[in-house]
Amino acid sequence: MKVVLQRVSQAHVTVDDSIVGAIQHGCVLLVGFGKGDTADCIQPMVDKIVKMRIFENDAKRFDKDIIEVDGEILAISQFTLFADTAKGRRPEFFQALEPDAASVLFDTFVEALRKTPVKKVASGVFGAHMKVSLVNDGPVTITLEK
Repeated sequence: MKVVLQRVSQAHVTVDDSIVGAIQHGCVLLVGFGKGDTADCIQPMVDKIVKMRIFENDAKRFDKDIIEVDGEILAISQFTLFADTAKGRRPEFFQALEPDAASVLFDTFVEALRKTPVKKVASGVFGAHMKVSLVNDGPVTITLEK
């Protein structure tokens, strides 16, 4: 499991020109699952994300987590996190989990996030062609792996 976390001041995702998920202050999570990933990797990742101190205190130091700042999460499925670019100019995705299994894990991940005290958890649509718009705050971008 790989997650690219971006701290944002706002974000939304559209499918077919309709907004399907939107947040204000919080985090956008680009989430991908690879071969061998199981539901066992989800809760530790959720715990890490919601407890990660990436929001600033009054002294401008990273000291607060998303719950402390009343932040929101927008989760987007993204199998391209498992792109292999070692050969040639076209990425290969052999290490990405098959779509049916990845869809189940993504839904489980979003539901696990919704069980936390995070103010709001929105998501894109698994497998859809999505357009993600965000304002990266900082910028702060962190990659996480199981």
